[in-house]
Amino acid sequence: MTLRPLTVLMPFHTPFYAPLAAGAALGHFREEGLDVSWQAAAAFGKSTVEALLDGSIEISLGGLMRSLDLADRGGRLLPHFAEVCSRSGFFLLARAPMPRFRWSDLAGKTVIGFAEAPTPWQCMLTVLRRHGVDPATVRIERDRPAAEALAAFRAGHGDFFEQTQPTIERMLASGEAHLVASMGEATGPVPFTSYMTTPDFLRREPDVILRFTRAVCRTQRWLASHDARAIAEVIAPGFPDIEPGILERAVARFSKQDTWSRDPILRRPGFDYLQEILQAGGFIRKSHRYEDLVDTAIAERAVREAAAPT
Repeated sequence: MTLRPLTVLMPFHTPFYAPLAAGAALGHFREEGLDVSWQAAAAFGKSTVEALLDGSIEISLGGLMRSLDLADRGGRLLPHFAEVCSRSGFFLLARAPMPRFRWSDLAGKTVIGFAEAPTPWQCMLTVLRRHGVDPATVRIERDRPAAEALAAFRAGHGDFFEQTQPTIERMLASGEAHLVASMGEATGPVPFTSYMTTPDFLRREPDVILRFTRAVCRTQRWLASHDARAIAEVIAPGFPDIEPGILERAVARFSKQDTWSRDPILRRPGFDYLQEILQAGGFIRKSHRYEDLVDTAIAERAVREAAAPT
């Protein structure tokens, strides 16, 4: 069988995107006749949106906020067809243990945030408002890329630090910071990351999208039925730069809060919640139709076929 090559672009290199690495390592994509590889946007030299728009990539992994932002500015529609991460994968650290942490503790303090994407920041604003904290009283800095942000915090700047894995586990293991909140738990279920493509690719090669989504669905079921050690061992070849113990702890933390979707269907309530978060934070100004930015037909078919007796 000749495999159809398919490169998936992802925004960042992080085990938050473990479902992609797991699907490849377990052979689920190959079983569908697809030779799937992946690359981080920084190494590719283009953002996920840019690569889709110029045709250099057919499928990208990314936040729904990217399509909402593009549509809000009158740009082309980039539909999402399979949900991957159903919660934020970011965590909030403090310099000292805070066993009685409250969100009001952030008032008057500086949080070094994540500069590379706006959704973690927008979720933070929503959580603050939900707990009666005026976001204007918290200084959230998003002007440093991840490596520089980490260096600044280590140098003594800021009171709190928001980041994803594996940085979180490394800092906890070294004792240089202490976990005070999971943004995934604080924000609640939200379609944080999904697979997106162009309307043209959906029309031109629906069979490729279907086979890809069937593999995604199979991987989601596998992830839901295995523990952190098994998952970490499977995805380890995709993250050779992460120490095995750190990777396992990162996976365990993600698994514990149900970070990864149990099926690929990106449902309307999640879309509405995310759009509400982005509108409340002033990131987008208009409301956009679910049907314009989400295509569930293929995911629903993939779920049906996965449930059918063989």
